[in-house]
Amino acid sequence: MQTAQELQDLQQQIETQSAIIKNIKQQLQRVIVGQSNMVDRLLIGLLCNGHVLLEGVPGLAKTFTIRSLADTIRLSFSRIQFTPDLLPADVVGTLIYNQQKGEFVVRKGPIFANFILADEINRAPAKVQSALLEAMQEKQVTLGDTTYKLEDPFLVLATQNPLEQEGTYPLPEAQQDRFMLKVMVDYPTKEEELRIVRDNISGADKQQLTAVATAEDIIKARKLCQQVYMDEKIERYILDIVFATRFPQDYGLGNWGNYIKYGGSPRATINLSRAARALALLNNRAFVIPDDVKQIAPDVLRHRIGVTYEAEAEDITSERIVQEILKTIKTP
Repeated sequence: MQTAQELQDLQQQIETQSAIIKNIKQQLQRVIVGQSNMVDRLLIGLLCNGHVLLEGVPGLAKTFTIRSLADTIRLSFSRIQFTPDLLPADVVGTLIYNQQKGEFVVRKGPIFANFILADEINRAPAKVQSALLEAMQEKQVTLGDTTYKLEDPFLVLATQNPLEQEGTYPLPEAQQDRFMLKVMVDYPTKEEELRIVRDNISGADKQQLTAVATAEDIIKARKLCQQVYMDEKIERYILDIVFATRFPQDYGLGNWGNYIKYGGSPRATINLSRAARALALLNNRAFVIPDDVKQIAPDVLRHRIGVTYEAEAEDITSERIVQEILKTIKTP
């Protein structure tokens, strides 16, 4: 339990530190029209050191937004275009025999960077996708007998097309769970699309983004994010939401149990708590409110709930299950 004075001091720190986040958002708004939800979720991933998966049809600026975010921070950036013929060595690197030296030398792959853009990640088969698992979870890569630590911060920002499109491979459940957030990217509004069209046919040069933050700034913001106060009632509210995905009958959701194959793991609870704190920080608050949890819960849970064949037959998605849980669980 934090005292009133401690909360006041934390609020002052947040207001000071939030200038960095505000500058990043202002830079992104210079080149990106709309998509504020996607930008906020990417910033939450950045503040929580959590990987983010963006899903949407082509042409919604997913790749461009991730690249632009990397340009606003003085960190190394690497883009991996996932294709059906990609090999694991193309991602993490491999050992190459040097004939002159008579020994194997390490050739590091593009995974050795701060920002990793895994573009169209579901275009590659599971063997390649699984090559990312160690890097995403352990923040390290093993080549031969040697393990190499990845740079800090290390963030995988992936895009994928909807799975019903041709030439895609569903991500393994284990890898989906490594992503802190799965964000659904929707079409822009009419007014936003009008601005996009005018900007693209005007012939004006594209604005150059300025790097307004460093790795040290991001690490400081992350430490501050961990200090955001969360009351025990909010903690138990988060627990109830996640447990309702596992035991819906215990929370007045008995019929929905027929649609849930498996619920969120403890990783879901941890990430929901972290993401709610980050959302509070983005809103310049030193404490979490229930609305923070409600806003971010679909992004944390939609890829962590498995649906049954019965749910698929009735066109009931994990998204709808999450919304029903949020409506049913009593708000503190």
